[in-house]
Amino acid sequence: MPPGPEGLLAADRSSSYTVPVVPDAANPERKRAYVRAMFSAIARRYDLLNSLLSLGLHKRWKRYAVELATPPPGGLALDVCCGTGDLALLLKERLGPTGRAVGVDFAEPMVRLARQRGAGLPGVWFVQADAEALPFPQDSVDVAAVGFGVRNVARVERALEELWRVLKPGGRLVVLEFSAPRNRMFAALYDFYSYTVVPWLGRRLSRHPDAYLYLPTSIRSWPDQDAFADRLRQAGFVRVGYRNLLFGAVAVHVADKPGVLPQEPGLARANSVKTGPTGPREVRR
Repeated sequence: MPPGPEGLLAADRSSSYTVPVVPDAANPERKRAYVRAMFSAIARRYDLLNSLLSLGLHKRWKRYAVELATPPPGGLALDVCCGTGDLALLLKERLGPTGRAVGVDFAEPMVRLARQRGAGLPGVWFVQADAEALPFPQDSVDVAAVGFGVRNVARVERALEELWRVLKPGGRLVVLEFSAPRNRMFAALYDFYSYTVVPWLGRRLSRHPDAYLYLPTSIRSWPDQDAFADRLRQAGFVRVGYRNLLFGAVAVHVADKPGVLPQEPGLARANSVKTGPTGPREVRR
């Protein structure tokens, strides 16, 4: 059993908030067990939690991420750390009737809920598996996406290596993740919202309010946009870039596996996007 969240509380010296200590990368097994247990416990409230943390905008951002992914009609798309399956279902819409979308999550309750959502839809599957050991052959996937999940992986570099392995040459990875707001005033407001309002709601809406503290803390400890872009390059990806959303509180990272691009018009369209669904943000490509 992972240590209880009550044993993982500490005062954050950079603020007045009391936050849970995120299990660090030096102990990946401890983090893996903690995160799996937490997401298994909050699976039925997961979509609500995403709505709270994103100010209700996460579904709109996911559609934007899928637009940048440019999944080819009839192709195979992978949604890693799929949660309840939002990205897999959106990818399937773009893949068309002959396309296939597979969602992967290591928390069995999440997979069960995703399967319920995808029941009866042809070409959509959900499997229980770890992002660090994807059950797919090398060079088999056209597009891979990760939505608000990569920061919770125990060994991020290993997961990026796996994503690179399963993508076809020229395949595209899109990572949608909370990040570092560029505007200081907005950053202060978002911190207050994340560490005060969200936990307050969590105590009233969930039997696991500690999760509503862990997740904002995991966001704060996550590398900023440029640092994560460097990680993608170190993993072997090329044409790495990102789009900031909500003043940088969220970033959509786009990266390609070297090789012949499967869909040149799609890449051109993705690179031409200059405005996002939520207003001002930086463009880096």
